Amino acid sequence: MTLVAVLDDYQQVAERMADWRSLPDRTSVAFFHDHLPDEDTVVERLAHYEVIVAMRERTAFTRSVLERLPRLRLLVTTGMRNAAIDLEAAHENGVVVSGTPGSGGATTELAWALILGLVRHVPEEDAAVRAGGWQRTVGTDLADSTLGLLGLGRLGRAMVPVARAFGMRVLAWSANLTPSAASEAGAERVDKDELFARSDVVSVHLKLSDRTHGLVGADELALMRPTAFLVNTSRGPIVDEQALVDALEEGRLAGAGLDVYDQEPLPAGHSLLKAPRTILTPHIGFVTRRTYEEWYAAAVEAIAAYINGRPVQVLTPR
Repeated sequence: MTLVAVLDDYQQVAERMADWRSLPDRTSVAFFHDHLPDEDTVVERLAHYEVIVAMRERTAFTRSVLERLPRLRLLVTTGMRNAAIDLEAAHENGVVVSGTPGSGGATTELAWALILGLVRHVPEEDAAVRAGGWQRTVGTDLADSTLGLLGLGRLGRAMVPVARAFGMRVLAWSANLTPSAASEAGAERVDKDELFARSDVVSVHLKLSDRTHGLVGADELALMRPTAFLVNTSRGPIVDEQALVDALEEGRLAGAGLDVYDQEPLPAGHSLLKAPRTILTPHIGFVTRRTYEEWYAAAVEAIAAYINGRPVQVLTPR
């Protein structure tokens, strides 16, 4: 019997997003909906499983975890990149890691939801109406304003035509971005400090790395206008959370929309939960029906291919 564990199914939808019954006979699939908070809990839960399907960057599979799961042979991650999996350690411990391709792009839609929610004070006005109030705020126009993109990769570029449709100017910066590449995408390449100083909305679309960790700190936030907004749908550690909270509490920033955090799930009592003028969502940029259907269908294919001796979409070294 091949035992399969599907992890971090927070919305309890994985079972109906793919045809798990199509897997070869003598395959048993278990779906887990809770978050496993520490390494010992992860190992205890998964000790008997040969195959694990991991939702990207939720449960971490570090070297120490992988070394404590001797029965594990296949680890399928949703998406083709998962910073929470130590690929080298997986390979050394005889674990094949397979990815699941998908269309992507949903994260930029959430970025715009956060931007629009911030500039038109949607959460505040919604709460006011429900409490018997009416028209408590004054919104900010996007037309003739400036969007600053930190990162102009696939997701950053997808932000540009929407910004143009709203009548916004678009600035962009990343360490290796050239003026010609920015121009081809419909943006103007500027220095990092200039981007923070000129932008009415700064949206983060960089990959997390040693170079980008803490990239948006107190100095960068101090360059922003008090009427400007910050949105991060990329990775939490790119933004210094305490510096952001300080800027919001001191009125040096008009607002922030965050989908990602240093620690996920966001712990009770975290300072961001009480920070003013914020919209906080629980890392749902990629959480759409189409994305889930694509990822889980590909996970079923990856499991079947592994059982048949022909792993696909392998991310570990060959």
